[in-house]
Amino acid sequence: MMTLMRKRIIAAAAALAISAVAFYSAFVRTMAPQVHFATLDGQKIAISELRGKVVLVNFWATWCASCVKETPKLVDTHRKYVPRGYETVAVALRGDPPAEVAAFAAQRALPFKVAIDTSGEVAQRFGGVRVTPLSVLIDRHGRIVARYVGEPDWAELHARIEKLL
Repeated sequence: MMTLMRKRIIAAAAALAISAVAFYSAFVRTMAPQVHFATLDGQKIAISELRGKVVLVNFWATWCASCVKETPKLVDTHRKYVPRGYETVAVALRGDPPAEVAAFAAQRALPFKVAIDTSGEVAQRFGGVRVTPLSVLIDRHGRIVARYVGEPDWAELHARIEKLL
């Protein structure tokens, strides 16, 4: 039998999940926020510089088991589509130690841009990202066309990328 406290916690979690879906849905078809990514190799890249490409911005953390699990599929997706005008930017959340992010990227030879959101501004501008992994798909015109909370359905993501390229 569930205690009253457990019922309240479950109800609150369900309400939060519903709010999150509505919140993230509101951002689809809007322009991507004008942010700058600070990459591991010292570059500062404005999202506007990626205009003309289909871009997946993936928010992640080295301590996130789901993020680590999806990494090989992110790599495969990047390699499959990069010749056709696709780009991946993996953004490590604030609080993830830069040395650990760099070691993770080097150990796995990540072929895409890896950035660290040291101030939390990028996550905030993308709707207050607090859950990882979270990916945002952006079309060639800079519009957000999809958000994936958790690991995406890879077949569906690939179908969307195909349509956008």
